[in-house]
Amino acid sequence: MKTLRAFLNVLNIESYRLATKPVYWFCMVLIPLFLIFFFTDMMKNGLPTELPVGIVDLDNSKTSRTLMRNLDAFQATKIVAHYQSVTEARRDIQKGKIYAFFYLPKGMEEDLIASRQPKISFYYNTSVMIAGSLIYKDMRAIATLGQAAKGNATLSALGLTAKQIKAFLQPIVVDTHAIGNPQLNYNMYLCTTLLPACIALFIFIVTAYSFGAEIKFNHSRLLMKRANNNIYIAMLGKLFPQTLIWTIVMWTYEYWLFYVNGFTHSCSIGFLMMLGLLLVLASQGFGTLMFGIFPSMRMSMSIGALWAVMSFSVAGFTFPVMAMDTPIQAMSWLFPIRAHYMIYQMNVLNDHPVYYSWAYFTALIAFALLPLLVIKRIKNILLTYIYIE
Repeated sequence: MKTLRAFLNVLNIESYRLATKPVYWFCMVLIPLFLIFFFTDMMKNGLPTELPVGIVDLDNSKTSRTLMRNLDAFQATKIVAHYQSVTEARRDIQKGKIYAFFYLPKGMEEDLIASRQPKISFYYNTSVMIAGSLIYKDMRAIATLGQAAKGNATLSALGLTAKQIKAFLQPIVVDTHAIGNPQLNYNMYLCTTLLPACIALFIFIVTAYSFGAEIKFNHSRLLMKRANNNIYIAMLGKLFPQTLIWTIVMWTYEYWLFYVNGFTHSCSIGFLMMLGLLLVLASQGFGTLMFGIFPSMRMSMSIGALWAVMSFSVAGFTFPVMAMDTPIQAMSWLFPIRAHYMIYQMNVLNDHPVYYSWAYFTALIAFALLPLLVIKRIKNILLTYIYIE
């Protein structure tokens, strides 16, 4: 009974602080919710459309105009300028006015009719990866269409039927299946990975800050006194309100993505709620560990933020981990968001049995238990450390 009263005492004080300090609401609720709604709305169309491209058409023939109309008809590209030279078009790429341009040389149609294999060129900006890759795909398709148009005209002149011409131009039909993201929706790819990483980043920072603030504002000894000098009660009472808020934010993110926006998922809502709770606990465990190792509020927050930012690269959703160097592959196990991402891929997206991802569930639980490694040190820090500017 005495232990319960101590826990409720700490819980009441911490709940009051969370309710009365705007910094907590700003970092724990407002910013995460803003990011959730902002990113999902910004990319609601899935992929960028009508990316500006230019044309250098020195041939000015019926064939060249047909190719340009076909290019402009694609969803991802929009012809916004015609240039008289490659130099002018290249200058606008460097200025960022267009992402690519098509170059059609003079005499292209004549060479095409005479079977002299004219060369057409396209230049695209790959410093912007998404725009460059989308435009490259459309321009490559246009080049293929030009070849097909010439073949179609030649074979028609020889008296072949439409079915024979199709079999000749495309002897093998490719049956493509996009697994996991059949709509090729970039919103579905990015938001399901970027947003949990952002939430984990804020959890790292707020957890370290909340412990450091006890020392900075000279509340740490009072906290331990309210907890009857029991560090377990002090930590549970302090972190429980934050856990509740972070869990609600995480569940809001999951409900908004998977049930309101209809993102692909193959699991129950209970599984999603459990996964969200595990990520919250794992992130809090890591943030607490950072404070236990680096008791300076500034240092622990900085290390936590750095670790969270590194997880954007090491987690594997921008570049596959199996293609990284062996030390980096081993290092990826030190990031909670990596385990969350793998469980999402295996169980949420592809509906594999849970035992396929048991190692990643174990990793999340291990992260949640990390404070046990430094709990005695944290008690000493709260009782003896004095904040120095």
